[in-house]
Amino acid sequence: MKTILKHIKGDKVIWALVALLALFSFMPVFSASSNLAYAGHGTGNTLGYLVKHLIHVSLGFFVIYQIHRIPYHYYRSISRFLLPFIWILLAYTLFFGVEKGNARRWVEIGGISLQPSTFAFIILMVFVARYLSKTHKEPITFKSSFVDLWIPVGLTLILILPANFSTAAFMFLMVSMLVFIGKYPLKYLGIIFASGLLLLISFVGVAKVLKAVNPDKVPHIFERVETWENRITRYSDNSVKDPDEVYQIERAKTAIATGGLYGLGPGKSVQKNFLPQSSSDFIYAVIVEEFGLAGGFTIIGIYLLLLFRIIVTAQKTNTLFGRLVVVGLGFPIVFQAMINMGVAVELLPTTGQTLPLISSGGSSIWVTCLAIGIILNVTKKDEEIAAENAEKNKRDAALQRIIDKQIKDEEESGLPSENESIKDTSNEDNPMNVVLNK
Repeated sequence: MKTILKHIKGDKVIWALVALLALFSFMPVFSASSNLAYAGHGTGNTLGYLVKHLIHVSLGFFVIYQIHRIPYHYYRSISRFLLPFIWILLAYTLFFGVEKGNARRWVEIGGISLQPSTFAFIILMVFVARYLSKTHKEPITFKSSFVDLWIPVGLTLILILPANFSTAAFMFLMVSMLVFIGKYPLKYLGIIFASGLLLLISFVGVAKVLKAVNPDKVPHIFERVETWENRITRYSDNSVKDPDEVYQIERAKTAIATGGLYGLGPGKSVQKNFLPQSSSDFIYAVIVEEFGLAGGFTIIGIYLLLLFRIIVTAQKTNTLFGRLVVVGLGFPIVFQAMINMGVAVELLPTTGQTLPLISSGGSSIWVTCLAIGIILNVTKKDEEIAAENAEKNKRDAALQRIIDKQIKDEEESGLPSENESIKDTSNEDNPMNVVLNK
């Protein structure tokens, strides 16, 4: 244990909370995967799903470890250069991505399905933190901020919106929260809100017109508009219900009600066999059914402790960029968890947001771990940074000693060293130089 603690840096409380959530995730994921194991005439063996989740979590912690070693100020420039790349990837996903549930949100790379919008979120939040930290001492004009900040933000959201409204809305809210904390002028933020709402209404209006003109040939990017409207209508009007969505919510509420105070026990959930997204979107319902309200409130408590620790570490951070990065990447993790749990108890309409660090799924786990790795990097103490610099200097000194020894050995053997050979070649008496001079 001492060896492990020696190699990990940053806030140890955040490390502990993240590890606790990840370790707990194996039980509900293993249990909730049974319906997936039986789907499509499967054998019912959930061991494969457990191993897959183990690989995802292991890679996630590898990402945390590697990312938390890179000085966070490097991400200033990285975010700026990665934005054009992520725009290309989002555009490709929108038009040529893998379609699941009438939405193209995934791309397959090497047989692995990835959701580019999740990675875009990390890059975008770091980009916004970079802009706010760069301009905090300068008077901000709407024209300059619109070009340098809101056009990149808007382009990213526009490429995500047609296939994933909930993610685009969530990203916009998180960006708005971050610019508010970064003391961006409220009057400008109000203009952005109004402009965004106007663009959204225009997009919906165009979709309606196209559907009215030719219902059978609506462009793909407008197909999801009807789904958005139906979800909002069903949520606001109890008399209008979609059978599939009602089925999911009713099963989730049944699972929560069945759990009682202490639950049915690990692996004993009944509703996991009927919930379509039991290991991802509705995994919280399975947790409450198996571990009861005690387990459900414990999970909420862990996320709230993580939020509290993020606030504490943000206040301790010396630089504005570091503080904004911690808030911009840490708050969304907790807010996404609350949204997922709110959907399970029907406080919120179905959004498709996973439960961070607990739900199955490679992209979700890896992106959350990427954000946590950056946060942990920011939370490094001065003595940890000094120790890393001392270790680097020690390695450089050892390398220099090897080079010096090699040069000394060459001198003692009577052979000219590489530096001397170069020096001799540049001598004026060198025949080659004489020829060249002539």
